[in-house]
Amino acid sequence: MQSLAGIPFFKDAIDLDLKLFDRRCLWRRVEEGQILVDFEDPSSDVYFLASGDVRIQIRTPGGKEVILADMRGGEFFGELSAIDGTPRSANVTALTRAEICVIGAGVFREMLAASSILSGKVMKLLAARVRDLNNRLLEHTVLDIRHRLYAELLRLSVPRPNAAPARVVSPPPVHHVLGARVGCRREQITRELGAMSADGLLDRTRGALVLTDPETLRQRIAHAMREAG
Repeated sequence: MQSLAGIPFFKDAIDLDLKLFDRRCLWRRVEEGQILVDFEDPSSDVYFLASGDVRIQIRTPGGKEVILADMRGGEFFGELSAIDGTPRSANVTALTRAEICVIGAGVFREMLAASSILSGKVMKLLAARVRDLNNRLLEHTVLDIRHRLYAELLRLSVPRPNAAPARVVSPPPVHHVLGARVGCRREQITRELGAMSADGLLDRTRGALVLTDPETLRQRIAHAMREAG
């Protein structure tokens, strides 16, 4: 039987006997493209990704979908509905095959009440997500598409091995996905990536977008923020 002890969120919970909760969890395997939760869904379970990737999106009143984040193995989602009991505010769809541990809202709250370590982790996580949303709101309020794209690419990137200070986004996101992340059309993304390549700020390889000069991107974002403010 799978165990909660193998999920990163629970590894340091020395103040909780995880074996008491193992049998109260449900393990599921899901396929690529499967919807795990949807907008306004009344469910309140918490989902822990043992493996695989999912995408979290919100929908505007007009039906436009905006990508909030992609999550990978080791992360979890659904805690807001488990905490406050309100319907789901986002759609979560599997990007790959995934294995998921599903914990009911009551069990999740019981675990937090019994473990100061876990409750502290959740508070830090929620604080980090609020800060991230605040940053994104600021970007969408004051930055144009070009600089929002710079910021999103930096967020998605990781250091390029043995090639500092370059960073890579791998696999390279398709243009309509980048558009959904920054709030514009696919054609605008294509144009802006072309401009970055012409400026020497971006290289395209078979498996990645390479940000060749991340510091210049950061400086341009900072300058645009000052000009807006």
